[in-house]
Amino acid sequence: MRKIKVLIADDHTLVRDGIRSMLNLVANVEVIGEAKNGKEAVEKTRQLAPDVVLMDLAMPTMSGLDATRKIRRESPRTKVLALTQYDDNEYVIPVIEAGARGFVTKMAAFSELASAIQAVYNGDSFLSPSAATALVEECQQKIGAEGEKDPYQQLTDRERETLRLVVEGYTTKEIADTLVVSPKTVEWYKSSLRKKLNINNRTELIKFAIRKGLITV
Repeated sequence: MRKIKVLIADDHTLVRDGIRSMLNLVANVEVIGEAKNGKEAVEKTRQLAPDVVLMDLAMPTMSGLDATRKIRRESPRTKVLALTQYDDNEYVIPVIEAGARGFVTKMAAFSELASAIQAVYNGDSFLSPSAATALVEECQQKIGAEGEKDPYQQLTDRERETLRLVVEGYTTKEIADTLVVSPKTVEWYKSSLRKKLNINNRTELIKFAIRKGLITV
């Protein structure tokens, strides 16, 4: 019987050790590696080609959300299963949109985690009850808004990238160099995204970015 190859990505050693110990009890699962941050998770996915990555969201160097996006682009055959302490829609929705096939909270029973790994490996999706509730509430809120559009969805790709760089503390010149455009163009992007989001200062932009899962704290 072929075993499901699993990579554990979490910045806490005790958490990784505990998950590894539990998964060692599952006959058809093999833990082939560990990563202590998002960047390392991406690198080890390239090297080890796991079937499933258990991805924490709040990690240093690169967040689990960014790592999920990168893994889904570079290694589409690898399934990402978010495993985190957060279970509200500010975390569930962004990681699912980023490409994760499932979402399990760290408060879940081990049997739930084992079932989730099997499900995403088989090509299905898996949401823990609290995550499913958050997803339903998000949909209901959108319906209740009578079709009102999420302002973030109105941003262009360049405006979204500019937003991310702004909240990460990049200067206008650094953003211009990164996007290979002029500083004047960057100022236009900044003005446009602030108008669309109805936000006029960096503090509120940071709060907005956290709510959207663009950055973690």
